[in-house]
Amino acid sequence: MRFNLRHIVPVALLSLVGCGVETPVSETVPVAAEELGQTRSMLQLSSDCPGCLAGTEGASFVSGFERERVVDDVYHYRIRLRVGATANDVITVHRVVREWLPWWPARAPESVFMVHGDAWDFQGAFMSSTLSEAVDDKKSIAVYLAKKDVDVWGVDLRWTHVPAGTQDFSFMKSWNLGTHAKDVGTGLTVARAVRALTGSGGDKMNLLGWSRGATVSYAYMNAETQRPQGLRHVSGFIPVDMVLKFGPEAEEQRQWACVRAAVGGMALSAGRYEGNLSGPGAGTAIQLVGQAARFLPNDPAQIPGIELPPMTYQQLGIVVGAATFSLLTNEAYGIQPSVPFYHFSQAAGFGAGGLPTALKNVQPGAFFDFLSTAHPFQSFTEMVESDRIMCGDGSLPYDDNLAQVKVPVLYVGAAGGFGSYGVHSTKLLGSKDVSVHLVQTPGMPRVADYGHADLFLAGDADTAVWEPIYKWMKKH
Repeated sequence: MRFNLRHIVPVALLSLVGCGVETPVSETVPVAAEELGQTRSMLQLSSDCPGCLAGTEGASFVSGFERERVVDDVYHYRIRLRVGATANDVITVHRVVREWLPWWPARAPESVFMVHGDAWDFQGAFMSSTLSEAVDDKKSIAVYLAKKDVDVWGVDLRWTHVPAGTQDFSFMKSWNLGTHAKDVGTGLTVARAVRALTGSGGDKMNLLGWSRGATVSYAYMNAETQRPQGLRHVSGFIPVDMVLKFGPEAEEQRQWACVRAAVGGMALSAGRYEGNLSGPGAGTAIQLVGQAARFLPNDPAQIPGIELPPMTYQQLGIVVGAATFSLLTNEAYGIQPSVPFYHFSQAAGFGAGGLPTALKNVQPGAFFDFLSTAHPFQSFTEMVESDRIMCGDGSLPYDDNLAQVKVPVLYVGAAGGFGSYGVHSTKLLGSKDVSVHLVQTPGMPRVADYGHADLFLAGDADTAVWEPIYKWMKKH
């Protein structure tokens, strides 16, 4: 296969653009600590967490809470849950919060639950600074918000737990947007119950979904409308840089989605339930590029099965970051990226042939570490379903009740990612309180503007992105 920067569908990068039926939520309001007459520590809840799984349809804890210090008085907890019949039906729920004593979280009335997108889990997406020595541990949205007394929660979806070396993916056949939305509901149930038991109250939470995590979150919000108000979990919705459906001004992009949905549907019909449009192993090549760019930066880039033009691994890593769109196109099959010139990170400049020469907002080492933390496998059906919804397929059960979503909404977009294309999706909701925060440089073309991953990786993301999100949460 010949590598062409205009026409390539490479090595598992097609999953990077994001990115079942009903999503049940808890049938029981989380128990309040005051009703028990005392608060409990996270250590106590590791062995006894009353009411924490009420209404979750058979979910069970398979571990106690693990605890690690992040920075200063901010700590990271995680706990694994079994959410289905097989060994692969596992999710992890995370909490990042300040402590006042070991295992005793400080009271945090404000809260948010975060849902990652393709390739990366909660820590890779929202705590990437803690996985790289190239950047300060404080430089992640989860830590930023925790230090401002926000109780930050999130989930690792099922596919992030599938071990390297797995060859039979038949268990993924039934995993779809509805599956993951249901798991978000389980995570929210646990989060609200634990917050109540540890003294922060059991109030509803803000729900933030990035990339395909936003699509999953739309599906969750759609299903939650069918529950009584008192049994709903979400107080505010923050979709970040994603399109659920295209508006009439983006007819060409809608047609692109139809092509991707058709190609993906054929792969599903042929029995492939893992990977993306380029083939199996959705994150394996992403890991390879990141690790090689980090540790073999000047070596000639090689990827099995792909004929690359002369470039080093470091150059390839920068292309993955600042010219992602070039890696998501296969004109022979009519495949285009979701939106024009989609990219992860803003280029600092362009050289011969229009290739980016450096990243503007992220240190290269930090970005390459980010690539290295991608998970090797991902369920395929949610990708195809996402494209079907973008195409306008009304047969899926993920958007039929969106007009009943009345909570406040903040859409956050990156001008070099999905950007303004994602605004139309918020208009499908019934909320009368919708805000838009678009990160862009005036006069800058899409190809060279703020990127999809810059929202969480950029050096100025704390002021350009996270602070506006924090202020919106406080206001609402």
